Amino acid sequence: MEPLITHTGQAVALRRDDIDTDQIVPAEYCKRVVKSGYADALFARWRQEPDFVLNRPAHAGATVLLAGRNFGIGSSREHAVWALKDGGFVAVVASGFGDIFRRNAMNNGLIPVDQPVEVVQELMAEAERDPSFTLTVDLQQLRLVVGGRSWPFEAEQRARELLLQGLDTIELTMRRGELIEAYERRRPSWLPTVPVGSGSEHATGGAR
Repeated sequence: MEPLITHTGQAVALRRDDIDTDQIVPAEYCKRVVKSGYADALFARWRQEPDFVLNRPAHAGATVLLAGRNFGIGSSREHAVWALKDGGFVAVVASGFGDIFRRNAMNNGLIPVDQPVEVVQELMAEAERDPSFTLTVDLQQLRLVVGGRSWPFEAEQRARELLLQGLDTIELTMRRGELIEAYERRRPSWLPTVPVGSGSEHATGGAR
């Protein structure tokens, strides 16, 4: 994963409150077992509306989603974040986020930027006046920047550090390969083990 320090991108306003994860990606798409290929699932039901904002050519290529209150509430499906990422979004600016969505977002390289209602409304109005309107999300300084204006936001520290370094939790674990191998060498032989490449086979060893 590439380090994510700052991002400047075109913004699009989605004027809806209380957008839940089922609206972001309907449940029928969650049967897939991969982490990519969800662009067609993103707001799939709403995209059937001819005038849905993300269907408009002027907003093609937008990478910052401006939304209303309580974005990403509902069930804890990580697919919602994967769909937003596959749809080209790097950040979501909204007034409040579902707690699990916020955590999933940071763990998968999508920045949730929590701002007061009045700030989001102001940015939405600018994006609607000018489809080429851009803003910058600075994860290093924890600032949302538009021209000479900026607003602070918060981010969970550990997840932020991983994004700044371009690491996910798996890559972070793999960096500790020597420690893991040393632990395995000290591990009692009578404990259960799972052979490499065993797939769904049962663990071997241990008491019977």
